[in-house]
Amino acid sequence: MAGLWRSYQVLMTKYPWTVQLVTAGSLVGVGDVISQQLIERRGLADHNVRRTAKMMGIGFFFVGPVIGSWYKVLDRLVVGGTKSAAMKKMLVDQLCFAPGFLGAFLCISGALNGLTLEENVTKLKRDYTDALIANYYAACGPDRRCHLELLPDVEGQQDVSNHHKSGLSSTTMMMMMMMIIMILHSFVVCVCV
Repeated sequence: MAGLWRSYQVLMTKYPWTVQLVTAGSLVGVGDVISQQLIERRGLADHNVRRTAKMMGIGFFFVGPVIGSWYKVLDRLVVGGTKSAAMKKMLVDQLCFAPGFLGAFLCISGALNGLTLEENVTKLKRDYTDALIANYYAACGPDRRCHLELLPDVEGQQDVSNHHKSGLSSTTMMMMMMMIIMILHSFVVCVCV
């Protein structure tokens, strides 16, 4: 497993954009599989492979590029690698970005699943608030402190490229945290689709 993780890190360093897109598509797909198998209890025989493929497409072509670009902007808006900066990033992300992103995600998934404009608007009105609350719970709920514990201990240090005691760089640790959050968000959103 450690070798697989090292390979992932090497690929992430060499091809960050491509790896991020593949990771996003894969995680959104995993979120849909979890939704269909554990929440909807469809079983493998009744698993909707087309829906999973559509969700993965949304991950590859919408979630990955949009979130990847947003995190670059967020890094310029909130500078630093401290836990305080991470909390500020989370607040800016959840208050400024998440509401619009979630609405766009729900509209895109509705359209890909064959909803008309009117049906999509009705579904958005019906599900948006619950999905946003679930998103906030996943991102900011009681377990949020667990995600912050993954951040490198660089309090008071200027250089965010310093390595955590695990040997991983701050950027890698932040990516790990974002991947954990992303799979939680994918799962929450897939339940609402």
